[in-house]
Amino acid sequence: MQFPSPVSAQWIADFINAEIAGNENSSATGINEIHKVNAGDIVFVDHPKYYDACLNSAATFIIINKKTEVPDGKTLFITDEPFEAYSKIIKHFRPFITADKMISDTVVVGKNTIVMQNVFLGNHVTLGDGCIIHPNVSIYDYTIIGNNVEIHSGAVIGSDAFYLNTKKDRKAWYKKMPACGNVIIEDDVEIGANCTIDRGVSDSTKIGMGTKLDNLIHIGHEVVIGKNCIIAAQVGIAGGTTLGDGVILWGQVGVNKTITIGDNAVVMGQAGITSSIEGNKTYWGTPIQEFFSKRKELVLLKRLPEIWEKVKGIK
Repeated sequence: MQFPSPVSAQWIADFINAEIAGNENSSATGINEIHKVNAGDIVFVDHPKYYDACLNSAATFIIINKKTEVPDGKTLFITDEPFEAYSKIIKHFRPFITADKMISDTVVVGKNTIVMQNVFLGNHVTLGDGCIIHPNVSIYDYTIIGNNVEIHSGAVIGSDAFYLNTKKDRKAWYKKMPACGNVIIEDDVEIGANCTIDRGVSDSTKIGMGTKLDNLIHIGHEVVIGKNCIIAAQVGIAGGTTLGDGVILWGQVGVNKTITIGDNAVVMGQAGITSSIEGNKTYWGTPIQEFFSKRKELVLLKRLPEIWEKVKGIK
């Protein structure tokens, strides 16, 4: 999330009651989680396992719970509870706003767009030209939808990310990180019935131009789907994953978090994608393999009893 205008390091330190180290005269332009940070962003870290990754990331500002050497050009905010400090900043710049009507006064609707009955459109939602939003669709705050997009009944666009901070030394082990990202749906996309698309934790979840989603699909936070992809029913894609252009995922494929699927990859039904895969190939199985290799393996497995009988007959 980008701030409306740059915020001074000293203001941030005072706001979260943190000790400041490093460049005290700089200004932050946004706040992001580690997978999405850019120069000018604030990030937090509260576990030694991730100290180096955060300190060496593109982020300029790091909220941390340990005094340490400050990398060149960076600013540290030292506090006992970095997650709470990070959450406080998000809630200040992107506070929760209740809805008092089904379609917010801040919604922008393009020409020739049809919004059917019982549709919820949250604050600062933008709909392009020529869209069709079917009954019982819910579109949360700050979602941006392009032209000629069709969203079928029961879809939920922009719900909170399933992104949890874990600490076993507190009564509630899991605390949800407040989400300040959004969903961006580009032109000519179709979203099937009862799909759920989470907004980003701190950046955008994106559905590329011309992509078609079947019914009952879940897209996690900050997933980026390329152009002209096809995703069949009951596919689940975990957060932070990137699909290239022209990717096809057939029914019930499960996709792990923070991986990449190359352009024009085709994945057969019920496969499990646990790590990044190359484009322009067809895959199948769990763990996933190239389709023809997997098929050959299954043919050989079916012949094992026959082969075993022959082996036993050898004297």
